[in-house]
Amino acid sequence: MANAVSREFRLQMNGYGLTTAEIHYHLPDHPGLLQLYVWQDYDLAPDFPALRGFLGFWERELAGALHSVRVAHHRLIRPSEWRAVDGVIALQ
Repeated sequence: MANAVSREFRLQMNGYGLTTAEIHYHLPDHPGLLQLYVWQDYDLAPDFPALRGFLGFWERELAGALHSVRVAHHRLIRPSEWRAVDGVIALQ
Protein backbone atom coordinates (compact mmCIF):
# COMPACT_ATOMS: atom_id res chain seq x y z
CA MET A 1 0.00 0.00 0.00
CA ALA A 2 2.96 2.35 0.53
CA ASN A 3 3.66 2.35 -3.23
CA ALA A 4 0.19 3.71 -4.02
CA VAL A 5 1.47 7.28 -4.45
CA SER A 6 0.33 8.84 -7.72
CA ARG A 7 2.73 9.86 -10.49
CA GLU A 8 1.53 13.47 -10.20
CA PHE A 9 2.30 13.66 -6.48
CA ARG A 10 5.78 12.22 -7.01
CA LEU A 11 6.46 14.79 -9.75
CA GLN A 12 5.31 17.65 -7.51
CA MET A 13 7.58 16.47 -4.71
CA ASN A 14 10.49 16.58 -7.21
CA GLY A 15 9.86 20.24 -8.07
CA TYR A 16 7.50 19.90 -11.02
CA GLY A 17 4.60 22.31 -11.35
CA LEU A 18 1.38 22.28 -13.32
CA THR A 19 2.01 23.86 -16.71
CA THR A 20 -0.74 24.99 -19.06
CA ALA A 21 0.00 26.10 -22.61
CA GLU A 22 -2.40 27.83 -24.99
CA ILE A 23 -1.18 26.85 -28.44
CA HIS A 24 -2.52 28.89 -31.34
CA TYR A 25 -1.97 27.32 -34.75
CA HIS A 26 -2.99 27.88 -38.36
CA LEU A 27 -5.57 25.48 -39.75
CA PRO A 28 -3.93 23.40 -42.51
CA ASP A 29 -6.83 23.82 -44.97
CA HIS A 30 -7.46 27.49 -44.10
CA PRO A 31 -4.14 29.10 -43.11
CA GLY A 32 -5.82 32.46 -42.50
CA LEU A 33 -7.74 31.00 -39.54
CA LEU A 34 -6.32 30.27 -36.12
CA GLN A 35 -7.34 27.41 -33.85
CA LEU A 36 -6.61 27.05 -30.13
CA TYR A 37 -5.29 23.89 -28.45
CA VAL A 38 -4.80 23.72 -24.67
CA TRP A 39 -2.02 21.45 -23.38
CA GLN A 40 -1.53 20.67 -19.68
CA ASP A 41 1.02 18.52 -17.87
CA TYR A 42 3.54 18.66 -15.03
CA ASP A 43 6.79 20.29 -16.11
CA LEU A 44 9.91 22.00 -14.77
CA ALA A 45 10.17 25.78 -15.10
CA PRO A 46 11.92 27.69 -16.61
CA ASP A 47 13.19 25.22 -19.24
CA PHE A 48 9.90 23.30 -19.73
CA PRO A 49 11.38 20.07 -21.20
CA ALA A 50 8.00 18.31 -21.52
CA LEU A 51 6.41 21.27 -23.30
CA ARG A 52 9.41 21.66 -25.60
CA GLY A 53 9.20 17.95 -26.43
CA PHE A 54 5.50 18.26 -27.24
CA LEU A 55 6.08 21.32 -29.44
CA GLY A 56 8.90 19.47 -31.24
CA PHE A 57 6.50 16.58 -31.92
CA TRP A 58 3.91 19.09 -33.16
CA GLU A 59 6.31 20.67 -35.65
CA ARG A 60 7.56 17.27 -36.93
CA GLU A 61 4.29 15.35 -37.12
CA LEU A 62 1.32 17.73 -37.40
CA ALA A 63 0.27 19.84 -40.38
CA GLY A 64 -0.92 22.96 -38.52
CA ALA A 65 1.85 25.58 -38.36
CA LEU A 66 2.34 27.10 -34.91
CA HIS A 67 1.38 30.74 -34.50
CA SER A 68 1.99 31.41 -30.80
CA VAL A 69 2.27 29.68 -27.43
CA ARG A 70 1.28 31.22 -24.10
CA VAL A 71 2.47 29.41 -20.96
CA ALA A 72 1.24 29.50 -17.36
CA HIS A 73 3.06 27.57 -14.62
CA HIS A 74 2.34 27.06 -10.93
CA ARG A 75 4.02 24.87 -8.33
CA LEU A 76 1.21 23.34 -6.33
CA ILE A 77 3.39 21.96 -3.53
CA ARG A 78 6.07 24.20 -2.07
CA PRO A 79 7.62 24.82 1.33
CA SER A 80 4.90 25.63 3.80
CA GLU A 81 4.48 29.13 5.13
CA TRP A 82 3.88 28.35 8.77
CA ARG A 83 6.00 29.03 11.82
CA ALA A 84 6.12 27.23 15.11
CA VAL A 85 4.63 29.13 18.04
CA ASP A 86 6.04 28.49 21.47
CA GLY A 87 3.27 28.28 24.07
CA VAL A 88 0.26 26.41 25.36
CA ILE A 89 -3.36 27.19 24.63
CA ALA A 90 -5.68 25.94 27.36
CA LEU A 91 -9.26 25.09 26.45
CA GLN A 92 -11.70 25.06 29.41
